[in-house]
Amino acid sequence: MFEEIIVHLDTVTLLSLLSVIFLLVTAYLTSTRVLTAATPSSLRILFVWHLFDFFIHTILEGSFLYVCFFTSLSFEPDVHDAALINHFRSDPERLYGAAYGSNWANKLWMVYAQADRRWSGADTSIISLELLTVIVGGPLALYICYGIARRHSMTPFWMIILATGELYGGKSWLNSYQSRNKITDSRVTSGFMTFMPEWLIGSRNLDTSNFMYMWFYLVFFNFIWVLFPIFALRISYKQISNAFAINQKRFSAETWFDGKKLA
Repeated sequence: MFEEIIVHLDTVTLLSLLSVIFLLVTAYLTSTRVLTAATPSSLRILFVWHLFDFFIHTILEGSFLYVCFFTSLSFEPDVHDAALINHFRSDPERLYGAAYGSNWANKLWMVYAQADRRWSGADTSIISLELLTVIVGGPLALYICYGIARRHSMTPFWMIILATGELYGGKSWLNSYQSRNKITDSRVTSGFMTFMPEWLIGSRNLDTSNFMYMWFYLVFFNFIWVLFPIFALRISYKQISNAFAINQKRFSAETWFDGKKLA
């Protein structure tokens, strides 16, 4: 196990992991400056999570979109497989994605592409989800941080929206089994829209041939986008339930859902 990890810890991988740790530490340090000492630990955790979420969506996943749209290579029939052409940007003569460039963003995503090959090219399903994640999810995560700091009453609602979206389309915890470097079974337990298309074709693009790919890239880095959204849903549910309980004392059951009387 440890030998497999060491083999895959090259310079690009180490820098990629350090960048993630740096963003997490930055999110925590920001919380110590923005939030008061009396802030409940649950809200502090949610602030750190959503700021970290914003950083990941905007910087790292934003870089993925950049390399997909602006990194390309002319298709050469003698060199490239015709199956690589997917008419991305309505261009059948060029290949787009991380595999066709050499800047830091290309190298970063080629590290993750070792576990999931879809991230090496311009997979339109992945790009569609990432566009929504970067354009909507990232700013919404930052707005939630603002709401937590300001104690806005609508913050739980927005946390539910973001958490539901991330559970539905963002990430996945995979339980895969492999034999002689070939996947024989793969089950998706969350992150429906990211991994369901892959599951339907037998997970041909996933490589779970070693500990690093399976448990670090695919499980760990995806499971945290399951764990914390569920935690956000739990806290939001409690806050909204408490608000309803307080209001029920003010209004009878007959007027509870009558908007005119409540107004």
